[in-house]
Amino acid sequence: MGLLDRINLQKHVASPPEAIDVAADHALVVTWPGAAPMTIPAKALRDGCPCAGCVEEFTGRKLLDASTIPDDIRPVAINAVGNYAIQIEWSDGHGTGMYTWATLRAIGERASGAAPASPATA
Repeated sequence: MGLLDRINLQKHVASPPEAIDVAADHALVVTWPGAAPMTIPAKALRDGCPCAGCVEEFTGRKLLDASTIPDDIRPVAINAVGNYAIQIEWSDGHGTGMYTWATLRAIGERASGAAPASPATA
């Protein structure tokens, strides 16, 4: 049995958004197929960074202290990562997190208090 036989390789099932824009207040406005635009506050998005510096890789324990995120945090650059994620460079100098479409949607739903989307629509 080889290494790849022991790894659970999951396909990216989330559909990409139709548009991602930055609002005047620095929030991300994400338009998912067939849905109204979702506004994700910049601070909530930065707080949800999934990188190894912000989340312990093996336990999933959050390492980032939300109180250290500046209130005026804003995206400086947003770059596509293939057809499955974006990487955001933040005004606090952080830029290693890759937000998959599923992660981006989940952070937006948590921020808005919306029920999570079903896997078929995510």
